Amino acid sequence: MARNLTSCLRATVAARKGWQEDSSMTPRARVAGADPTTPTDDEVEVVLRACRVLVAVTARSLAEASEVTDLLHIRALFVVSDQASTSLTELAEAVGIHLTRASRLCDRLVKAGLLHRADDPANRRQVVLRLTPAGREVVATVRRRRADAIAPILAGMSPESRDTLVQALEDFARAAGVVADSDLWALGWER
Repeated sequence: MARNLTSCLRATVAARKGWQEDSSMTPRARVAGADPTTPTDDEVEVVLRACRVLVAVTARSLAEASEVTDLLHIRALFVVSDQASTSLTELAEAVGIHLTRASRLCDRLVKAGLLHRADDPANRRQVVLRLTPAGREVVATVRRRRADAIAPILAGMSPESRDTLVQALEDFARAAGVVADSDLWALGWER
């Protein structure tokens, strides 16, 4: 499957960059006697190139969210959007900031009309955070822009390559194991 992942990711990068696949993109053969379970430097490089494409798509989708000018704001909105309600402590832990900084962050998002903060009826010492309709729209817009950017890249691939890519990426995600929520939310991805 590693060879298929490499081929699919190479094709994805090529399609995104408008490159024609040529011999310069073909990974070198594995050194004789090398461990076949260890990826080659070329295989790793192809995956890194594909990652750069996905990071660029993510960054572009975030940059176009004109309602929010700070990456930390986007991270907070995605954390809160992933649950029915979020406590201030959960938000602080998820985005990796101190509780007082999270409180100031929420103040700014409440003032911007993107977040609603209320006392937790079950625990008066906590607050409950929920997205406002405007906050939900920001998150939905970022997700939609990301999907809109990925779709034409996939459309530039043959159906067979897309099928292979999807399977290879599922294998890749499975091999990576569980990714911490804070890592996902860092750039506005969700579970």
